[in-house]
Amino acid sequence: MLKKVFVSPDPGRSRLRFAARAVLGIGLAVVVCGLAGTSLIGAIIGGLAALLALFTVTDATVRGQAVTTALLPVAGLPVLTAAAALHGHPVARDLTFLAVVGAGVYARRWGPRGHSLGVFAFMTFFIAQFLHATTGRLPEMFAAVLLSLAAAAAVRFGLWCYERRRTAPAAPAPAAGTGLARITTRQAVQATAGAGFALVAGQLVSGDRWYWAVGATWWVFVNTTSRGETLVRGFRRVLGTVVGIGLGLLIAVPVAGAPVPTAVLAAACVFGIFYTAAVSYTWMMLCVTLLAELLYGLLGVLSPGLLALRLAETGVGALGAALAVLLVLPVTTHAVTDAWIQRALRCVHACTAEAAARLAGTEGADPAPRVAELEQLLGRVRQSVAPLVHPLSPVYGRRRRARRVLALLDDCAREIRGLVAVAADPEASHDARLAAACWRVETAVEALTGGGASPAPGFARAGGTPVARGGGPRAAEPALAHLHGLEHALAELAAPLRPSSASRLAGA
Repeated sequence: MLKKVFVSPDPGRSRLRFAARAVLGIGLAVVVCGLAGTSLIGAIIGGLAALLALFTVTDATVRGQAVTTALLPVAGLPVLTAAAALHGHPVARDLTFLAVVGAGVYARRWGPRGHSLGVFAFMTFFIAQFLHATTGRLPEMFAAVLLSLAAAAAVRFGLWCYERRRTAPAAPAPAAGTGLARITTRQAVQATAGAGFALVAGQLVSGDRWYWAVGATWWVFVNTTSRGETLVRGFRRVLGTVVGIGLGLLIAVPVAGAPVPTAVLAAACVFGIFYTAAVSYTWMMLCVTLLAELLYGLLGVLSPGLLALRLAETGVGALGAALAVLLVLPVTTHAVTDAWIQRALRCVHACTAEAAARLAGTEGADPAPRVAELEQLLGRVRQSVAPLVHPLSPVYGRRRRARRVLALLDDCAREIRGLVAVAADPEASHDARLAAACWRVETAVEALTGGGASPAPGFARAGGTPVARGGGPRAAEPALAHLHGLEHALAELAAPLRPSSASRLAGA
């Protein structure tokens, strides 16, 4: 697990910058709240609002990110008002919380912006329970949220806007469909059912900290689609919480809310949350748990008994999520895995087409955004296949085939990156062999996906033979080598992705 976090590739040091900017933005938000005269409660809600703004807003463009950040108060402040107003009315509060859960998950159908606003709305209600917010505190809490979002935006879009120096890929869109055929709709129903179980069971465990169980259920559903993904994420959440509680007994309890060491440790936890989020959910949960313990230390309520209660509530929430995905409108691992693999393979062809067009001299051809999109899609493939390659998976044959598919897709990505690097060389060109290899890649992708790949721009068929448009007579040997490697990986994928193998792979 250590190796996964600290040895995982970090192209362009993007995770490092993501984490460092988060520490700066959240630190500035807390300082601004302090200078504005808010209480400890105001500083905490302000810091958490800034954390959510920097963590959940993932639009493909800087402009889109700015719009979503500006809309966060529109989604969050009414929910905060409702949570505070219903503080003394448990039944209405609980029903409203479940409605926020369902609406927040359903909003994912509108892509990254809907996801961000849904998460912010849910977490605003959650934070209100965490801080026991009442209507008397609303003016201070509103001010803290607005000031913190402004501080986070100043860092993200002014002081440290590294996204302007790169092309951001479009995030994979949610699966299409209507009614209950749409995965986001099914997940909204599942999450509401799971949260309902967690809410009732959590209150039986503790009348004061029941919201931890609902929060655990919610976050298990974030960025998951199939029942297998959700079950694995629930296991990892519990594991990260257990380890985080162990560290809390060694670190947070002795610190006991002392301001300076708590601030330093909280900054380290924030860095850890952002740095590990992309590679290890277990590590991220460890950091989240330790941060929560430090905040409870500041509030003067941290104790070993409270940590044991947090573990119990997390277990209840993970159980609620597991029951929901198994019993309520289940989405099979097979359907989700197949869909992401198909999209990744089509993106492989699109990358090849753009690179070939670039080599052919087609104006405006740029494979870089396609490569970034491929990396995102492969990340989704790995996530969807995670239940099959998990060490606790009982079916060895399925686990072996899933690992084979992942290895071959990684081979495809490596060859694509090499091809794109060659295409970026202004001295590179192509010959007819390059055109023929591109068509063979297209044919291989069509065979694996059942068609749907489009011809490579910059090339045309003539009498069934691929011929090139543009370019010079010089051979493009490095490009051909990468294309041949790509052909080989696609050919090897045919066996584990056969219909019979695919059904066994995913355990439909």
